[in-house]
Amino acid sequence: MTDLAALRRDYAARMMRIAGIEDAAVERVLATVPREDFLGPGPWTLLDPSVGAIELAGDDPRPLYEDVLVVLDRARGLNNGSPSLHALMLHHLGVRPGDRVLHVGAGAGYYTALLAELAGPQGRVIAIEYEPHLAEAARANLRPWPNVTALEGDGAQWPDGPVDRIYVNFAVADPARRWIDNLPDGGTLVFPLGVPATRARGEARRHSGHGAVLACMRTAAGIAVRHLTPCAFVCAEGTLAGTPALREGLDRAFIRGGIEFVHSYRRPPPPTPERCWFWSPDWALSYGEPDAA
Repeated sequence: MTDLAALRRDYAARMMRIAGIEDAAVERVLATVPREDFLGPGPWTLLDPSVGAIELAGDDPRPLYEDVLVVLDRARGLNNGSPSLHALMLHHLGVRPGDRVLHVGAGAGYYTALLAELAGPQGRVIAIEYEPHLAEAARANLRPWPNVTALEGDGAQWPDGPVDRIYVNFAVADPARRWIDNLPDGGTLVFPLGVPATRARGEARRHSGHGAVLACMRTAAGIAVRHLTPCAFVCAEGTLAGTPALREGLDRAFIRGGIEFVHSYRRPPPPTPERCWFWSPDWALSYGEPDAA
């Protein structure tokens, strides 16, 4: 008989090693929350970058405790994402007990549950999911966490007030103004910036051809930015997908390279783009440090 508690502890430790981090709080919640409770009844379909889709037989949860994606909605290209990538992102999000947290793109709620454990009973987590059937699943799956409110909606319309941490789980071309405006001093936003590859067609356009996870923190001088890792996520729709011109500009910037040297988010942007990795009339990602002026 499988010792699931020991399996989860081993899984959590391995995700820490793969992510290259030490974070006792993130390791603890990975070892605590049962991943299989958020994936519907087995058998499940895994996505392993090295071998592709793996159709499991039966409902043995052991294969879920590897660094694999699990299909949630094949038609929409939606998955429960890489645990090691999320471990890295959660580490840099830095949720503390008592924090107010917004989770945008909650899926069926697994990573929301990790956020809820990190925020603790005195914290609050609002989970937003655009797809109605996944939002319904998240509400059901997250009932054991009374500090979570799971809602169906457009993540660009949230939050409606200050929150300490914002965690986004799909590729965004045009970060929502509400996310930036509602970060208090020391507040952190972690999100994937990404666009489909220029020549992608059909299903391939659902996922980012170019992408990078960014951590943004409000400081006294402005929004400081740190590049965390390249990534591939399902792409946003609606306003968060940006205009065609903005997506083309981001695509060129990714091809040119250098996002790892970005240090600040500017809105309004600097008058000229010379010191910017990406520049648009509305906002920019600059190589310079935050500048309150």
